[in-house]
Amino acid sequence: MGEPEAQRYARIQSLIAGDRCVLLDGANGSELIEVLGHRPEVEDHLWGTTAIVDSPDRVKALHRHYVDVGCDVISTNTWGLPTALREGAPPAWDPTRSVHWLDVARAGVRLAREAAQQAGRGDEVAVAFSINGDVDAPDGRDTIRLLARAFEEDSPDLILIETMSLVRSTTYATVEALLATGLPVWMSFRRCRHGVCGIYGEHWGGPEGDAFGRAARRFEEIGVGALAINCVPPDHVAGMVSWLRDFTDLPLGVYPNLGYLSSHGWRNDQRIRGAEYAELARSWREEGAQIIGGCCGVGPEHLEAARAALDGTRAGHARPAVIASPESGAGTADGPPIGWSDNRGRRLFPLDFPSLIVEPDVTPPTQASFMVWKYLYREGIGAHRRCIDIGSGCGLQAVQLARNGAAHVHAIDIEPAAVRNTLTNAFRNGVAERVSTACVDLYPWVPEERYDVIVASLSQAPADPFAPVVSHRPRDFWGRNLVDHLIGLLPHALADDGVAYIMVLSVLGQRHSIGLLERAGYSSRVVDFTFAAFDEERDQEPDQVRRVEERSDAYHLEVGDRGTIVAYLLEVTRADYGEVASLGGPLAAQRT
Repeated sequence: MGEPEAQRYARIQSLIAGDRCVLLDGANGSELIEVLGHRPEVEDHLWGTTAIVDSPDRVKALHRHYVDVGCDVISTNTWGLPTALREGAPPAWDPTRSVHWLDVARAGVRLAREAAQQAGRGDEVAVAFSINGDVDAPDGRDTIRLLARAFEEDSPDLILIETMSLVRSTTYATVEALLATGLPVWMSFRRCRHGVCGIYGEHWGGPEGDAFGRAARRFEEIGVGALAINCVPPDHVAGMVSWLRDFTDLPLGVYPNLGYLSSHGWRNDQRIRGAEYAELARSWREEGAQIIGGCCGVGPEHLEAARAALDGTRAGHARPAVIASPESGAGTADGPPIGWSDNRGRRLFPLDFPSLIVEPDVTPPTQASFMVWKYLYREGIGAHRRCIDIGSGCGLQAVQLARNGAAHVHAIDIEPAAVRNTLTNAFRNGVAERVSTACVDLYPWVPEERYDVIVASLSQAPADPFAPVVSHRPRDFWGRNLVDHLIGLLPHALADDGVAYIMVLSVLGQRHSIGLLERAGYSSRVVDFTFAAFDEERDQEPDQVRRVEERSDAYHLEVGDRGTIVAYLLEVTRADYGEVASLGGPLAAQRT
């Protein structure tokens, strides 16, 4: 660093030491978008770099605007150079022109310097060479080495590495390489109190505790000159300066964005004009900010108002109120966080789902089974009733009926492992005293009593009857034998005023099911439905399903390249109790 550069940077240091706010300029690139014209092949963050080649006079004029409103540091329009040097990156300027990126780097410094000199402030305004976080890459050291050569002729007063997000394992070495150029290095990150943050206020990654604070301390130890927060919305800046001050004595800065690229082009936050930005700047200053500027969408008029508002102020020590984590939910001043709930006032986040394990030999719940559970939970089915879960599997439905307040739940399944699993899960959920189980083959089963509520999620898989037989039973062409047999058992298993909830897949058809129910003296209606891919419903054979569909009203959906089955939940009641059933599941189930 030569003597003039050292003097200009010394002035910035003296301002900070004297507790005067240093004003950084605004967003050069976003102020020069129209310079690029229609160049869709050029990435959006290379607009500014392209303007140095295509419209140097306009770049200089923009620098002059920021100098004239009182900025102490102006940054070169070179932020996108590391991106332009990436392998495979599209050309940032007309490839037919003989322009080298080092010439662009030198021109960027020269244009900023000339703007300050023309304004008569060449001896006091510091020029910051701006680069983005892409310099922290495998080939970044070569870029830095070449930049050092370029700076031998046109040297900035400091290097500003901006809009970084992650602190990688290579970041410290990259910063040390930049410091080896002999120039002061400032750093800025897209960070808020919730971690890595984007220009729209989106949060990336999980909680990281004090990791970024410890990184700030490390940057101070290796010689970084200042640390700032930038390229996030203004409302995400609060709390960062005071939080970082717990970890580092580095000068701290703030320069958020007011603009962003949308599907309809560039948009600026029109709600924040000069006066509003000045008020924001005062709040950052009160929190302890020593450097204040602007990112995308922040123009000279914003910084002119900020300069007037900050004149004579001292860095404060304010700490904003505790900022709620996006994971914890919004709180209120008078009470605990407000959560999502259903129409009964029950909290749904997190969902009050039973604590379940699924043993290795037990089939886990399918999408259709979850649909049945959802209805039982939502409507509170089973309260004060005697219930039976037919085909219990791991016990999902039996446990929920008991959790709903059932007087007793009997769970049956043909698999001994499923019966044991159901008892285990009943114990895990504290309802074991109201759940009994039995290993039962549905075909020879004779109900010992009639139940108020029957819930059944039975296997329904149309099968090729000519395929090899693996059990003593013939293969079920229609896939509906178990459901049909259950319908035949309803007069013996379901109380006169009881309700049965039977899951039926669309591959079984409708006409035959309705006919069987009506002949047995029952009416039915759909109370819920869901969708499941073939591979989510066990034992489905797509070719056999299509053969069944050719001979009945069975159907499935083709969504993209996946076959999708519709699973219906039928509410079944005696036909002469239809008026009660029409009042809904809970009333029908609780009629005495």
